Amino acid sequence: MAAHNNSHYTFLPPPTIAFRTGASPLRRRSLTIAAATETTPMEQQQQQRLKKGIAELYDESSGLWEDIWGEHMHHGFYEPDSRVSGSEPDHRAAQIRMIDESLRFAAVPEEAEERPKKVVDVGCGIGGSSRYLARKYGAKCQGITLSPVQAQRANALAAAQGLADQAFFQVGDALDQPFPDGEFDLVWSMESGEHMPDKAKFVGELARVAAPGATIIIVTWCHRDLGPAEESLTKWEKDHLDKICKAYYLPEWCSTSDYVRLLQSLNLQDIRTADWSENVAPFWPAVIRSALTWKGFTSLLRTGMKTIRGALVMPLMIEGFKKDLIKFSVITCRKP
Repeated sequence: MAAHNNSHYTFLPPPTIAFRTGASPLRRRSLTIAAATETTPMEQQQQQRLKKGIAELYDESSGLWEDIWGEHMHHGFYEPDSRVSGSEPDHRAAQIRMIDESLRFAAVPEEAEERPKKVVDVGCGIGGSSRYLARKYGAKCQGITLSPVQAQRANALAAAQGLADQAFFQVGDALDQPFPDGEFDLVWSMESGEHMPDKAKFVGELARVAAPGATIIIVTWCHRDLGPAEESLTKWEKDHLDKICKAYYLPEWCSTSDYVRLLQSLNLQDIRTADWSENVAPFWPAVIRSALTWKGFTSLLRTGMKTIRGALVMPLMIEGFKKDLIKFSVITCRKP
């Protein structure tokens, strides 16, 4: 097993949580997390525009990603200081390793009697994680995405791989999931939390659809935790994140500690986190190299402006990781 820098949190939650973010101009947003958050009509309109932009981005770009990187639309996991050859098979293997390391970190049981039987994949992309989990555990998996193109492709791949009876995908909103309470014994969110405009509602929905005893796994980009004397990120940090937000249709960022407080507010147990920024460091340079190949460049030009804008800010992601502003976090917990 790879060594992880992780923390186990046991302190009680405060009644409110301060979201210190990079996307909002020099302000601090406090949310009461004991009850569902209220949104104004203007905020609702902003969220609808955001969801439309996210759906269009992935409608436009998912085919390009699959053509170059395969069915897993997330980072790869690498050993620190590992030498990566740059070949596609190495990076695709690292994407599979990301799934396995996340499951191992969360201590998801392997034994037939205890392994997950019903899985939800929140922000499923083209269903790579779901199909992998369906094969690994023999589980029934359901995935939701804002992108109709992704949902259609995910179902087509499930059928082509003989998994149509185990993996099903639909268009759905992570903040209002189309599932009953307590439906799943593994709740999986691989790099979708960064798109959520209401983190409290996002976490609340993950907990709602989790069955008693279920494991919740969130793998997501965060900004760094603030120091004891800090009220917010620096102006440079906020401006840097804002540029990334505009390209990738991201709302306000939050820290790993913010997620922990949200989970605690819902009385979730066994909360653990780890910073895997070092483990994903080789991935963004590899994505940039793939875009600079003739195949990547010509494919990029055919996709559309949303995908091109995303490609142009990839160096900002690398800079954010190098300057310890952006953190790649895994967060796990259990519903009592």
